[in-house]
Amino acid sequence: MTSAWRLRPLALALGWTWAAAIVWLSLMPSPPTIEFEQADKLGHLLAYGLLMFWFCQLYGARRTRGAYALGFAALGVGMELAQRALGYRTYEPFDMAANALGVALGWAAALAAGQGLAKRLALGVSRLQP
Repeated sequence: MTSAWRLRPLALALGWTWAAAIVWLSLMPSPPTIEFEQADKLGHLLAYGLLMFWFCQLYGARRTRGAYALGFAALGVGMELAQRALGYRTYEPFDMAANALGVALGWAAALAAGQGLAKRLALGVSRLQP
């Protein structure tokens, strides 16, 4: 088993931990804030963009990436609807748009980085191991 394959479960766990953190931050009563106009939209964009970029590095097939993109965009919509239902968070349709745009930009960044980024990172890690 190559070290790249040994690291795959860890990479998947990190990705799903990030997804869980997005859910937690979306539903907690008082999420952390950054004080500038529309900072929350930037947070949504970056959170979902990083999530999509991460999973694009783990899955190269267009169909698989498309499924993740749809799933993550649906997660963004679902989190906003859950916030509306909870009552202690604010429902904002523009947050849904920022989530979806983040997914699209994450995929675009992965395309620009090339399929080999995850492999190069894995090779770098394997060189560090005895």
